[in-house]
Amino acid sequence: MKIQIMFMIIMLMMLSSLSFSQGESKVASSPEEINPLKTGQTMPEVNIKNIKGESVSLNSLVSEKPTILIFYRGGWCPYCNVHLAKLQGIESELLALGYQIIALSADSPEMLSETLDKNELKFSIYSDNESVASTAFGLAFKVSDDYMEKLASYNIDLEKATANTDHILPVPAVYMLNTSGLIEYDYSNPDYKVRLDTDELLSKAQTLQSEQK
Repeated sequence: MKIQIMFMIIMLMMLSSLSFSQGESKVASSPEEINPLKTGQTMPEVNIKNIKGESVSLNSLVSEKPTILIFYRGGWCPYCNVHLAKLQGIESELLALGYQIIALSADSPEMLSETLDKNELKFSIYSDNESVASTAFGLAFKVSDDYMEKLASYNIDLEKATANTDHILPVPAVYMLNTSGLIEYDYSNPDYKVRLDTDELLSKAQTLQSEQK
């Protein structure tokens, strides 16, 4: 009886330790320490916000048609704006292949319209300013105090852009999902200056669609 009790105590301690470890690992302490979801995994159930601040199920959006899901830092990031503009340049070809583009950022819903207007985007962008999606996808990291100071030196107010004080950003990433939420392709890079080349993205989309015919 004592052995059984001791065994149960040990198991409970192990489960508690595992749960704590998993909780701690959800938001990385740096871009290099993220643990993103990979090809072959299924996206989690998450809600995001539209430009009006309304809660929207990302899974419902993805279920409508194959999706190119983009995680970007925000409209204040020049590298993100260049990437979004390049995506706009191939949107018609992706649409012809049956895909939709959905872009998520840490910006608040109020900031999204600025990004749409600045880049003349036609595809949908959504707010993940509470880092629900980026955390669930394993892309979220805590911005260091040094980098916060660097942003401030460029007159970038991250707290104003995100409408919160968490100082959490996503590592830029690209996911290709089928309507069931299965990840068919993934790309992320801790170096925010390095983005997936749009020609490579288009080529991968063409390959995936031809394989499924």
